[in-house]
Amino acid sequence: MRILIAEDDQVLADGLLRALRASGYAVDRVSSGTEADSALATHEFDLVILDLGLPRLHGLEVLRKLRARGATMPVLILTAADSVEQRVKGLDLGADDYMAKPFSLQELEARVRALTRRGLGTASSVIKHGPLTFDATGRVAYINDQMLELSARELSLLEVLLQRAGRLVSKDQLVERLCEWGEEVSNNAIEVYIHRLRKKIEQGPIRIATVRGLGYCLEKIAS
Repeated sequence: MRILIAEDDQVLADGLLRALRASGYAVDRVSSGTEADSALATHEFDLVILDLGLPRLHGLEVLRKLRARGATMPVLILTAADSVEQRVKGLDLGADDYMAKPFSLQELEARVRALTRRGLGTASSVIKHGPLTFDATGRVAYINDQMLELSARELSLLEVLLQRAGRLVSKDQLVERLCEWGEEVSNNAIEVYIHRLRKKIEQGPIRIATVRGLGYCLEKIAS
């Protein structure tokens, strides 16, 4: 899961970055509305945490332009101005949730989990595929009810593949979903992560199929 934080308060943004990265998300941060608009126009994210009082372009304008491009990713608005008028305007422009500053970090993390589930069209934090189960809240995976020993990167890779089980996922899509700006991850590195994950989950009917030159697909083998 990849999240964009658009927040000009350095202390608040750093706190959010640390907390969300510790929860297993790939997180990028911008500090102005123009940077947020540019990032959202050129990169894919699973969630946007958007401050309204951004310099150079107001957060509501960032939101309006995002929805005008047809983007459907969830948006969580943060603002110090908690007026009913602001909330109504943000929700009418396409925001999915709203939090007033100051806020509880624990509550924000819970809302992030709920919004990312909603973005995937599911009400549960648990994803199942045959004997394979992934708990997005606890960041743990099981196969045949046995917990798997997976690194943080392997867990994130598994989550992406499970969200698109039965569909092809390209290497470029994996890099886009797993990696933050400035993080150099080559196609060869993706192949290494896939190889390690295969060794741990390919038991019974589960496998990660490789479509040469195109990408990977998590699938169940018919018995």
